[in-house]
Amino acid sequence: MANIRWKVITILIVGVVFTALGVYPIVAARYGITSPGWLMDKQLKLGLDLKGGVQLVLRVETDDALKGETDVETERLREELQNRKITFSTLTAVNSTQFRVEGIQSAQDAEFRQASNEHLTNFDRSGNVNGTYTFTMKPNVALNLRDESVVQARQTIERRVNELGVAEPQIAQQGANGDQIMVQLPGVSDVERAKGIIQSTGKLDLKIVEQGPSPTRESLLVNGQVPSGMEIVPGSSGSAGDSGTSFYMVRAAAAVTGRDLRTARPSLDENNQPAVSFSLNSDGGRRFGKVTGENIGRQLAIVLDGRVQSAPRIDGRINTDGRIYGSFTQQEAADLALILRSGSLSAGLTYLEEQVIGPTLGADSIRSGVIASMIGLISIIVFMLIYYKLSGVNAVVALVANLVILLGLMAYIGAVMTLPGIAGFVLTMGIGVDSNVLIFERIKEELEAQRGVRAAINAGFGRVFWTLFDTHIAALISVAFLFQFGTGPIRGFAVTLFYGLMSNLFTSIFVSKTLFELVLGNRQQPQTATLSI
Repeated sequence: MANIRWKVITILIVGVVFTALGVYPIVAARYGITSPGWLMDKQLKLGLDLKGGVQLVLRVETDDALKGETDVETERLREELQNRKITFSTLTAVNSTQFRVEGIQSAQDAEFRQASNEHLTNFDRSGNVNGTYTFTMKPNVALNLRDESVVQARQTIERRVNELGVAEPQIAQQGANGDQIMVQLPGVSDVERAKGIIQSTGKLDLKIVEQGPSPTRESLLVNGQVPSGMEIVPGSSGSAGDSGTSFYMVRAAAAVTGRDLRTARPSLDENNQPAVSFSLNSDGGRRFGKVTGENIGRQLAIVLDGRVQSAPRIDGRINTDGRIYGSFTQQEAADLALILRSGSLSAGLTYLEEQVIGPTLGADSIRSGVIASMIGLISIIVFMLIYYKLSGVNAVVALVANLVILLGLMAYIGAVMTLPGIAGFVLTMGIGVDSNVLIFERIKEELEAQRGVRAAINAGFGRVFWTLFDTHIAALISVAFLFQFGTGPIRGFAVTLFYGLMSNLFTSIFVSKTLFELVLGNRQQPQTATLSI
């Protein structure tokens, strides 16, 4: 009896803990019962198909990452040639993976080669053709940049979605080329805001203004062309109350970029209008201080995603702190700060698919899943009671305990219940019953061999244990592969089935046998007792 007592205590403790974690928060939320916040936070999370929300599929424009690298190398070479006083006529990017320099004098050819040697790490240099050299990105570098841009986009999207406060988002790479990203946002109602935050490149550049603002782009051209080392970007007019577009000529090379940001936060400008304040890291602050100190009295363009947000006058040396102001609402300022904190995207994103699932459809899915589960559970209970008589009660108790533990485990680890997860839930019931059937049939064989009830129960559980252990291990291996290589819905099924298998071993062996022992322990003469099976 002492042995049975600690087993019963263990089962009761496990039951109470997992009921509190898995079942109680659902009941409390359903009927509005006031409960501790820390307990309600453990409530089982619902996936997109049950809660409603939006699913987006985006393609990462990996060519943008290649073009960005090519542009950086182009400007680095331009600066190097100017520092060494090497004459050239043009230096332009031909496409996303090539740039060309023309007009190299034969007298400076050797010096040019030496100056451009450091660019040969990522680019192949062609031979001299009438003073023209073409630099082509190496294939392995291009491939790595494409892969890195997709990974970086996925990580940036994850940071942005997490700051949006979405519970249990699903973000995964997919597509034949691996350049697509699927984003599932359960419970999101403002789809356009979420899309805007996810898709925004978030590329911040601080550049010295050479000319502008000007009402037209053409007025800033020199002989009909943009001067070498410069670029023209659109932006606000800079006049209060004027919402028109003006153009600025700025240096192509940025003094500071978004990579130098340490933090960004919503704030107010001197007119108490929404703005975004930012701080730079030590390296960015050093370069920013040098540039602003050398350009006091000039304008500094704050360029976000290729558009000048503001162009304040530099009144003194600025080291680490700055502010972006413009025609922002409070929500826009908060979203911009979020985008800047999460980091810029090295490649643009294109939306391929948008699927919005309403909460009504999610509620219908929950209702259908619950009805299917209840019908399955009731059918199993009826069958076990009819076929195994009173021993069927044992199987039913073990099955209910299995489901309670499964709910509690999923809630505790923060797993997400999806429609495929409900399928795994129903399958767990089938596996639990199958385990009890194997044990009961073995006990019946032992009883038919004229063994005593207690000996038959011990032999039944002992001999079936390794069979159950082997089958569960084989199933867990399959589940591991489903989780590793499957997408969101398949993973939801795998997670539910994994924890269902783990809890089933405990209930079908430990709980079920303890119930048999508890019944026999209460009988006066267990050695002559019979078993209803």
